[in-house]
Amino acid sequence: MATYTRIEVVQQMKKTGIVPVFYHQDIPTCKAILKACFEGGARVFEFTNRGDFAHEVFVELEKFTREKLPGMMLGVGSVIDPGTTALYLQLGANFVVSPLINAEMAKICNRRKVSWLPGCGSVTEINYAEELGAEVVKIFPGSQVGGPSFIKAVRGPLPWSSIMPTGGVSPTKENLKEWFTAGVHCVGIGSKLFHKKEDGSFNYQKVEEQVKESIKIIESLRK
Repeated sequence: MATYTRIEVVQQMKKTGIVPVFYHQDIPTCKAILKACFEGGARVFEFTNRGDFAHEVFVELEKFTREKLPGMMLGVGSVIDPGTTALYLQLGANFVVSPLINAEMAKICNRRKVSWLPGCGSVTEINYAEELGAEVVKIFPGSQVGGPSFIKAVRGPLPWSSIMPTGGVSPTKENLKEWFTAGVHCVGIGSKLFHKKEDGSFNYQKVEEQVKESIKIIESLRK
């Protein structure tokens, strides 16, 4: 079962402003990335369901989080159907992110009071997702859908909407300023957050520093 309620997750997303988005089939690598993000100040982390036996990796990350990373809210992304949603809720996912809208997924999450963040690309889809109970909607792919200008325009007729763009978000002051000026709730950042060394392995220290710097930038933008 989830450790945190949908409201707690949504509030934490707002507080830190950043959700690292990551997948790797190697469990030790995932644990090291998760720990680096935690040390950098992130408290919400999206593990994407993108590989064979991804749920088995998630199980180990969830156990690791509960034992070693108090306060970290681990959730799952790239979920597109009800069955997979139910599976990850049983494994302890604190939130479920999807690139699309599926009403049955919403029902499953709502029954457990778990946050569901569906992917939307229009005002109509955002409105429908909110009717289904989504506290925060995901705009994906963020840049292709319309970028910060799209979000700013959407919040004209829907000022109550809480939006998280994923795809096209960079951990730079210039890029983050565009998104947060437009009125995002938080941002999801993937590969651009996870620096690698010349040999192709992840630079965990650099990842920690990048997360920390990104959160500082967001805090300064909100003042």
